[in-house]
Amino acid sequence: MTFAFALRLLLLLLALSPFAFYVLAIAAARRFFRKSVSSQAPANFSPPISILKPIHGLDREAYENFASFCRQEYQEFEILLCVSDASDLAVPVIEKIIRDFPERAIRLLTGSEPIGVSDKVNKLCRMAREARYDILLVSDSDVRVEPDFLRSIAAHFADPAVGGVTCLYRGLTDGSLAANLEAVGNSTDFAPGVLVARMLGGINFMLGAVMAVTRARLGEIGGFEALADYFSDDYELGNRIAARGGRIELTHEAVSIVYPRQTLAEAFRHQLRWNLSIRFSRPLGHAGLLFWMGFPWAILAACVAPNPPVAVAYIIGYAVLRAAVAWQVGVVGMKDALVRKHLWLLPLRDAFAFLVWLASFFPQRIHWRGREFFVREKRLIAAPPRG
Repeated sequence: MTFAFALRLLLLLLALSPFAFYVLAIAAARRFFRKSVSSQAPANFSPPISILKPIHGLDREAYENFASFCRQEYQEFEILLCVSDASDLAVPVIEKIIRDFPERAIRLLTGSEPIGVSDKVNKLCRMAREARYDILLVSDSDVRVEPDFLRSIAAHFADPAVGGVTCLYRGLTDGSLAANLEAVGNSTDFAPGVLVARMLGGINFMLGAVMAVTRARLGEIGGFEALADYFSDDYELGNRIAARGGRIELTHEAVSIVYPRQTLAEAFRHQLRWNLSIRFSRPLGHAGLLFWMGFPWAILAACVAPNPPVAVAYIIGYAVLRAAVAWQVGVVGMKDALVRKHLWLLPLRDAFAFLVWLASFFPQRIHWRGREFFVREKRLIAAPPRG
């Protein structure tokens, strides 16, 4: 056996790894979405919930995002929103929400103690102190939910072994290509990875769009204060709770993220920040992403294949299995209308994701909420001004 032959064989075998992942993802999705926890909780189980929303600027369709939380079909809950100062562009929208939903307990807080580098977590620290209820639900300002969202979250806490609850998310866009590339990836790339991890051993992290935890579990890890300098506060929150024996659950109802109109460069930077969060919190998992990426492996396999039929088989295998994952997870499981409409974007999305992954190995400044940071030992360090 020549070296060239052995190398070709190795590459062809490695190119099958995404196919194996796709099969696992389909199986994981079928197992996950056919179960329902809500029906297993006691009928009268509806503990009051405090919803915490750290706000920074005005998101697209912000009014509808906030209003979706006010329209919850749930017995008792409150909504706390915290801005840095009264000049935040979201303040008039929040004030209108308060006027339009007088039956809801909604409070707007201004300012937070600078406990750490993360402005988001500083705000969470203040809101957690002022919240009335035992279950704290953190949700980003660009999240939109269905009326039964709180009930689906609360149902998990009927089991005292549950330490935290999080959820998958799909995208809502304005139709721009850059936003669509990001949003399609939520349901067809990110979500399958989470479901496979859950099937193979459970998840020990949270997803930042929605994170729910009890005060007792939060207190065990030192509160939000312990996370105030960390880049991936969602990962740290779930990981620390899981390390102390609390099970992290994934609710079956996905929420929606409303994406802004953006350029390809802006989408690239946003995806790069997400890749860097994985790289700094789970280095092995970040490196392993390569073996989930069917597009580059299919192209490589076609280039080194011994004959055209083998090359075509790899391309067709990628196309069929990739579409099957997108359909099973995104369309059937997560009810993502964007994925149903834009399945044709998958190869372009995968090429885009591969380029972002490659870029994430190089030293980077983190651009976040108008500031720049370096990451050292998972912690955010303010970067000096460029000059």
